Amino acid sequence: MSALTLRVVPGAYAVCRLAPDAALPAWAAGATGFSSITRTADELSVICAESAVPADVKSERGWALLQFVGPFDFGAVGVLASVAQPLAAAQISLLALGTFDTDYVLVKHTSLPAARDVLLAAGHRVVSA
Repeated sequence: MSALTLRVVPGAYAVCRLAPDAALPAWAAGATGFSSITRTADELSVICAESAVPADVKSERGWALLQFVGPFDFGAVGVLASVAQPLAAAQISLLALGTFDTDYVLVKHTSLPAARDVLLAAGHRVVSA
């Protein structure tokens, strides 16, 4: 995989867990900017700006969002691995998700400077939005 460009999306994000049969809450449905809503048999998961999430919602806060500058063809191989592999080697955990056009990874805000350094050393570009 050739070098990628990743854009740091401004803000702090939260990953939230609700019951699998929960109705989509208004705060999630009305979230502006980046948001992701996924329902499985086990949970309703919402990723959005942490400022939108009520204090009583089960969540993990303090995530930074990096967008892979795409779009990428669905047949592209190794896109996520080219980022995940060096971050894993540096003991930086991530949460990955994809959309029709591109991929995103979240890393803890406290790990963002180290993640940026690791990705630059792996030959990628990391830019601010």
